[in-house]
Amino acid sequence: MTKVNIPFIYSPIYSQLSLPERHRYPIEKYRLLHDWAVSRGAHASQWKAPVALTWEQVEQTHSASYIEKLKANSFEKAEWRRIGFPWSEQLLTRSLTSAGGTTLALQIALDSSIAIHFSGGYHHAHQDWGSGFCLINDLAIACHQLLLQHPNLKIAVLDTDVHQGDGTATIFKNDPRVFTCSIHGEKNFPFSKSLSDLDVPLPKGTTDKSYLQALQNALTSIARSVKPDIILYDAGVDIYTKDELGHFHISLNGLFQRDMTVLSFCRQNSIPVAAVIGGGYQRNLERLVRGHAQLLRAAYYVYTESQYLPDTALRSPENEI
Repeated sequence: MTKVNIPFIYSPIYSQLSLPERHRYPIEKYRLLHDWAVSRGAHASQWKAPVALTWEQVEQTHSASYIEKLKANSFEKAEWRRIGFPWSEQLLTRSLTSAGGTTLALQIALDSSIAIHFSGGYHHAHQDWGSGFCLINDLAIACHQLLLQHPNLKIAVLDTDVHQGDGTATIFKNDPRVFTCSIHGEKNFPFSKSLSDLDVPLPKGTTDKSYLQALQNALTSIARSVKPDIILYDAGVDIYTKDELGHFHISLNGLFQRDMTVLSFCRQNSIPVAAVIGGGYQRNLERLVRGHAQLLRAAYYVYTESQYLPDTALRSPENEI
């Protein structure tokens, strides 16, 4: 197989959001993951800067009335509590830029086999309401933007965040061009689940072996019945045993094996893949970044046939817990 120069999509704006002290959202993780990659030799040619989407592009996925309320900050307090962020122009710009990053990753992956977005995965945003730190659904928006250019594509959204991709499921419930698959915690947020094309709910305490078997079963089903032209992969690390919001018992090596399984499946079946880093909420930021970094390590193993920028601490991910 030909070695691939893996494109990384990133903007400093991802971590440039003022939040209240001790806010639950780890906004610094994007900058820290970028710095992690740079410190281990990621070179300038890999980095691609996203462009913020326009509101007109967003309205091709979300309702115009919802967008107008969002722009004007005219939500009720309960609506903002459901979203979990305080309103700001900074938040809107960041959301548009992150959606642009996922869109760019999907477009690049179609030509380059793989692209990794250092943000994304805002899958709780529905067509006309937001939830769970999600204002607009970058996964759905990116799919719609790609389908405008390539209307005959079959896209699979493979969501392995511990929380179900409910917004993505509802947005595409009547669009056969996008297959939604969510592997998530059965008893975790959102507590009222939507119906994906394929849902794999797993119990609290799920361990590496049972998780990886469920993932393999889902991939086998996708290969047999969907035959996608491209996969949009949400690689959330809130399945990690150290994540306070996850309730699974997945080790760091389990994270690495999950990402290896998905990316190897894509490469072996010649399916382009765009990955977003998704959720991850543990307050120990060094450990959180290490979890997200397993996606980068796996990508280097699969697409460059080498370890990600040799580092003895990275050769045995179980030693990094």
